[in-house]
Amino acid sequence: MRIYLIRHGETDWNAEGRLQGQKDIPLNGTGRGQAAGNGRALKTLLGDAAGFDFVASPLSRTRETMEILRGAMGIDPAAYRTDRRLVEVSFGDWEGHTLPELMEIAPERVRERARGKWDFIPPGEAAESYEILCWRVGSWLADVRGPTVCVAHGGVCRALFRLHGMEPEEAAGTPIHQDRILSIDETGMRWL
Repeated sequence: MRIYLIRHGETDWNAEGRLQGQKDIPLNGTGRGQAAGNGRALKTLLGDAAGFDFVASPLSRTRETMEILRGAMGIDPAAYRTDRRLVEVSFGDWEGHTLPELMEIAPERVRERARGKWDFIPPGEAAESYEILCWRVGSWLADVRGPTVCVAHGGVCRALFRLHGMEPEEAAGTPIHQDRILSIDETGMRWL
């Protein structure tokens, strides 16, 4: 099994430090450049990528990243599929806020999150913890049948870290790059 995982390119909310979660925020200019750069890097790694499955989260920032990436590889930008299990973790009522804003609104909840980010569930009906996200991503991973290029979110990367043996709080706190490719195979994970 080989997976090349790409986090979607930067959005204005990423640049502002806002929790995006499942809000459908578009890429900004920097994010489009990151997507094209990752596409050129994949072209060097994979050539025409024959035999690879291409899959993305259904949110627009991941779809746009995938389409730019595939275009930079010189292959049909629209020839990929989406999978709902790859959507970002839901931050519930916290989506759209920065942590400093949340410290003003709910300081005790923010401190609770700081004490254990992996299992923390923000307020809101649809909110999830990273552990809950891990169940969804694990289901997707179990269905991967061959070499795959996946465009998803930072939370999905964190879930894959955990599924590959990283301790929960390390998985929750490790930086997730938007301008690099995470290679996953039976020998482990590494950033390219």
